[in-house]
Amino acid sequence: MKNSRNPGSIHPPVAPYVHQIEITGTNRWLTLSGQLGMDVDGTVPENPLEQMKLALENIKRNLEAAEMEVNDLTKLVFYLVGDFKANQRRKIISDFLGEHLPCTTMVYVVALATPVFKVEIDAWACKEAK
Repeated sequence: MKNSRNPGSIHPPVAPYVHQIEITGTNRWLTLSGQLGMDVDGTVPENPLEQMKLALENIKRNLEAAEMEVNDLTKLVFYLVGDFKANQRRKIISDFLGEHLPCTTMVYVVALATPVFKVEIDAWACKEAK
C-alpha cells in the first residue's frame, strides 16, 4: 500500500509533487535507469522540452513493460542542462502525471553523458504484488 503525505510541520509542495510516500505490505518495486529524451530509433530532439517529453514517454513505456502505470510512480529525479522555463517544465510534468503526485527532485547539472542530452530522469515505481 502507498500512503502519500505532506506533513503540516513543513512547507507545502512548491510544484506538482508530494513530500513523502510510505510503502507498506507486499509490493513489487521497479527501478529505472536514467531515461533520456531519445526515441527508439536513436533520434534525440534538439529542443530540451521535447527531450523532456520523450524521456517521460520512455518512463511510461518502461512502466507498461512491467505491467505498471504512471500512478505507480513513487519518485522522479530530473537532471536538467540549460535553461528550462519553470511554467513550461511544470506543464509537461503535470500533463504526464495527471492527478498523480510522486515525490520529485529536480537538479540542474553542467552536463550529462554527451552534450546532445539536456534531460535525464530517474524513476522508481511500486505496485502491490498479485
